[in-house]
Amino acid sequence: MAHLLVVESWVGSMSRLLPRAIREGGHDFTFLTRDLHHYLRSAPEGAAHPLLGARNVITADTNDTEALLPQVERLHAVLGFDGVLTSCDYYLPTVALTAARLGLPGPPPEAVGNACRKDATRRVLAEAGVPGPRFAVHEEWSRIAAAAREIGYPLVVKPVDLCAGMYVRRVDDEEQLASCVAALAGFPVNARGQRRAPAVLLEELLDGPEVSVETVSHAGAVQVVGVTDKSVGGAPAFVETGHMFPAALPAGDAEAAEQTALGALKALGLTDGVVAHTEIKLTSAGPRVVEVNPRPAGNRITELIRHVTGVDLAAAFVDVSLGRAPDLRRTDTGLRSAAIGFLVPGTAGTLEALDAGAVRTAPDVLEVQLAEPGRQVKAAGSNNEYLGHVMAGDPDGTGARARVESLLDEVRSGLVIR
Repeated sequence: MAHLLVVESWVGSMSRLLPRAIREGGHDFTFLTRDLHHYLRSAPEGAAHPLLGARNVITADTNDTEALLPQVERLHAVLGFDGVLTSCDYYLPTVALTAARLGLPGPPPEAVGNACRKDATRRVLAEAGVPGPRFAVHEEWSRIAAAAREIGYPLVVKPVDLCAGMYVRRVDDEEQLASCVAALAGFPVNARGQRRAPAVLLEELLDGPEVSVETVSHAGAVQVVGVTDKSVGGAPAFVETGHMFPAALPAGDAEAAEQTALGALKALGLTDGVVAHTEIKLTSAGPRVVEVNPRPAGNRITELIRHVTGVDLAAAFVDVSLGRAPDLRRTDTGLRSAAIGFLVPGTAGTLEALDAGAVRTAPDVLEVQLAEPGRQVKAAGSNNEYLGHVMAGDPDGTGARARVESLLDEVRSGLVIR
């Protein structure tokens, strides 16, 4: 039995999948958090959050890495950790530093730090010749405006250190740009209490569909698990509205996306101890890297993959965090594709009604999760405002997305927001 240290977590699906994978692997874990109530609040009423079922739950200031590392060293001397991991982007650099400090398996801290800062990712990939959009990074308004004119409108404005599409916007002119920059300046601290960098990233707006390449890195070798497609809505925001695995792509496009992702991971140095989710735009000029996430995909993509291939990326994440070779053998699950569609609110108000009706028992449905009436709703500007999702599979081919869209239409017919 191995003993892992889990430092913080998202409170979405991975916060449940990861404890399950640790226990199913025959291991246990200590959970380290600065705010226990963050997880207590996210658990269903009357249930304990799986993360709080750890062997030990310890409170520490996980935002103060300098003070945290000596504290974790003392814990390690008593508890004996075999690996350290997190599913939350905001703590990936801390985990990499912790693993290095304790001599545990993991990717180089510099590689993780560069992947978690969108501006650093851009610079590293550009220096390595990995294709991406034209970009600029500045803090002062005069330089931001000048760079935007040089890149040319329309373009994309991004924070360098937020997740889930927060504050990522398309802008078509300088007035819209100024509004986005002001909105970013008004959000100086992220949801975990960490002060944000004031830099603003400007990128060329890329054409074409977006996909993600899911990979597992161990002992210097990176293995591609597959390519997932993505649908995006909510303009001028970029809100993920659904995914399908595997992506319905010509073989040449899938191969090009995979090779681009592999090039990005190699350039960043993410070739050991990483389950990665690399987003790629298939533009008219070829694949371009959107971003590299050195952790398993969110939005239930890992579950789509498990339903189709039998490969458990949460379990693979545990294995590589322990320095062990992951089991990526595929099994015949009876499904050829699986898709998820999200219920994305377009208006603000109070959720009065949302009924799955017959959708829960419809053929090929894998999951249905919907918000409860009474919830306060705001129009989606990121991936944080979903009202639920529907997941379905296709045993014959790549028809899962169409099936999910049809089911979501049924759910939307019973949606009332006032």
